[in-house]
Amino acid sequence: MDRKIESALISVFYKDGLEPVVRQLHHEGATIFSTGGTQVFIEALGIPCVPVENVTGYPSILGGRVKTLHPKVFGGILARREFEEDQQHVKEYEIPLFDLVIVDLYPFEETVKSTDEEQKIIEKIDI
Repeated sequence: MDRKIESALISVFYKDGLEPVVRQLHHEGATIFSTGGTQVFIEALGIPCVPVENVTGYPSILGGRVKTLHPKVFGGILARREFEEDQQHVKEYEIPLFDLVIVDLYPFEETVKSTDEEQKIIEKIDI
């Protein structure tokens, strides 16, 4: 499948290796959407990105635990481009389509190995 990546959603805990990918996406003209620390990282490279909050209309809430759990984000990931009904919903609800998603998980296992503090462990649970 040869399709140009026009938009990417990036939200990662580990930023290692992200810079060349982001630079290439920017070079190719992709719109980059991002969250919190990842957004700060990307913008520090001098590369513009759209905060996910601009898509959802909600700020990051509950101590940063809820950022992308929103129909406009998941709709943009799951919309089937070949289904007319999906495309009607995308248009009706102004859902941006994401061609690429780059995510990772919080370091839950590392946290469990390094502490017995229940609250620290709970904070590293990711969905």
